[in-house]
Amino acid sequence: MRILIGADKIVEIDGPADITKETTDAIVNAANSSLLGGGGVDGAIHRAGGPAILEECRKIVSRIRELSEGQAVITTGGRLAAKYVIHTVGPVYCGGGPSEAETLASCHRESVKLADEHNLRSLSFPAISTGAFGYPPHEAAPIALYSTVAALRSAKNVTLCRFVLFNVAIRRQFERAAEKLQATQHSFQIEKANS
Repeated sequence: MRILIGADKIVEIDGPADITKETTDAIVNAANSSLLGGGGVDGAIHRAGGPAILEECRKIVSRIRELSEGQAVITTGGRLAAKYVIHTVGPVYCGGGPSEAETLASCHRESVKLADEHNLRSLSFPAISTGAFGYPPHEAAPIALYSTVAALRSAKNVTLCRFVLFNVAIRRQFERAAEKLQATQHSFQIEKANS
């Protein structure tokens, strides 16, 4: 599924797929605050990208101690096809209160903003916080899409954001969220793939 925003900006929803294979300028890592790797998407990105990513993460941690939830930093992509990795820390789900939703939205806004500041044209997101951090995909999807669309509208350089989702069930939650967003926003168009 593609969401067309204005004349030249696109949000794509794809999956099941492997974010480590993406060829966008950057991929987003659902990191933990230590930036030293972990399980899930975080571990997969570090394994596929090799030691250069961890080396840059260690340098960042030596300056900031830890990455706060909702913030983002950028490193090399190492051996990945993507040149950069944008690391962001999503919220741990504890009922889905406003602060958790705002933190999840901030992850997406800050990632797009950081990509834009680095003159990148494209980036790929996983479903942040929906794995070990427990955010239900049906709650995370509308937050992720709305905040990404809003950030993309104001971006000067980024023209493509892709959600690379681990399985069909999560992809369907994002597609449903896109359809609901279109029904209320009316400012973009959805193209559905023939599948």
